[in-house]
Amino acid sequence: MLFKNHKTPKPAFAPSALPLSGQQEPRSGLAIGVVISSVLVLGLVAVALGVMQPSNMAASDRLSGAEKTNNPDQVAPEQTLVLNIVPVPAPVETAAVEQAPEATPFITETRIRSGDTLATVLKRLDISDGDLLNFLTREPKARSVYKLNVGRTVQAATNDDGDLMWVRYYHTPNAETNGPGVAKTLQITATKGGFEAEELQQPLETHVEVAVGTIRSSLFAATDIAGIPDGITMQMADVLSNKVDFLRGLRVGDQFRVVYETRTIGGRHAGAGRVLAIEFINGGKTYNAVWFSPDGDKGNYYTLEGESLRGAFLRNSLKFSRISSTFGMRKLPGLQAWSGHHAGVDYAAPTGTPIHATADGTVDFVGWKNGYGNTIILRHHSKITTLYAHQSRFAAGLKAGMKVSQGDLIGYVGSTGWSTGPHLHYEFRVADKPIDPLTATANMPTAKPLAEEHRDQFAQVVAPYKQQLQVLAKFQEAVPETSNVARR
Repeated sequence: MLFKNHKTPKPAFAPSALPLSGQQEPRSGLAIGVVISSVLVLGLVAVALGVMQPSNMAASDRLSGAEKTNNPDQVAPEQTLVLNIVPVPAPVETAAVEQAPEATPFITETRIRSGDTLATVLKRLDISDGDLLNFLTREPKARSVYKLNVGRTVQAATNDDGDLMWVRYYHTPNAETNGPGVAKTLQITATKGGFEAEELQQPLETHVEVAVGTIRSSLFAATDIAGIPDGITMQMADVLSNKVDFLRGLRVGDQFRVVYETRTIGGRHAGAGRVLAIEFINGGKTYNAVWFSPDGDKGNYYTLEGESLRGAFLRNSLKFSRISSTFGMRKLPGLQAWSGHHAGVDYAAPTGTPIHATADGTVDFVGWKNGYGNTIILRHHSKITTLYAHQSRFAAGLKAGMKVSQGDLIGYVGSTGWSTGPHLHYEFRVADKPIDPLTATANMPTAKPLAEEHRDQFAQVVAPYKQQLQVLAKFQEAVPETSNVARR
């Protein structure tokens, strides 16, 4: 609404016209009340409608209230009343939508035991669905459940009505990848039409831990006391295998400090990671190693000074074992009793223990070889060959003529041929002449040293590990009986 050019009339009353206290009022109180009420209402309307003086009002028109009172004949300046109407939407009453809370599944869990079948595992999980068992036995995507690994976890989830929601088999809790490790899980989900199978991969969380220990009887006994996983112990022996003879050379009082990784998934232990740095005192001599990967993918172990620890040949084909028969003369008991020269070294180990190539080479022979049983012969440089006998089976796909790298899996310990028990018979030959492997590999040169362009990067990587090992050494010196340091 817009009003313009409206002349404001002279007020119908003034404060001087009101009767004084004690005087008789000439008009009725009702009339005066109506007038006062009208004035108040008009005042409130004026405030609500926003009465404004135009900005171009003449200076002579801008009079103070006192001046207007003293000059009653003065005409009020022209005013413009502007009314802006802003539509305000009426509140909409919306009914509160109650969302049903998501049902929390009831989860049961079991671990696979020796001798378990798929049916017995499902029975322990209280699953009696015959359709599920049929699905698992014929579904190609569920092949990982065909091999039940002892110790692995199986979970089942049901809803409030007891209906099956899913089954998960954590068949590979700590799979190695180029980056961080992952947990591989087979998940079977119940659907309206039956079941669906899918392989899931979940990244693992990596933690860094440190520990110290003292040899009292064996390496495994010391690492068990220190709370070090067996996987890390195996790596410790492997990393320093060219410097320390962990089979015959350990001394009571030898010490170690190690920085290593462990992996978890959802707060649960998933396995060991990698040894990052280690220091081992053997017979008064100190040996150390640190992991270094220039490109973040492939790497190697070096001493703190940058010397490569990767020898041309590994000292042992098995990650960790014990020598049951050395190089030289011996007798074989039993039906095949004979005496003569033992051309290799025997490593006692359980059937199925992985066997690894001790050096880069080519498969020269793979198959059955008389008293050797299942045998693999690898040909290396400088007319060197290595022989691995009495195996239970060979690595999948291994054939004559194939190239292998140091550390590659080639077979598994067994007791075939003229063997009196599960072990690996290992021979080292130069120009077909047997040589004691324990002395031959110790004198072999190491692999190529650290490249010059990586020296600065190596120094940056090794600095914090060197400091950690120094702190652990001081701690071990101050508290010699302490064998474990908590995770940091």
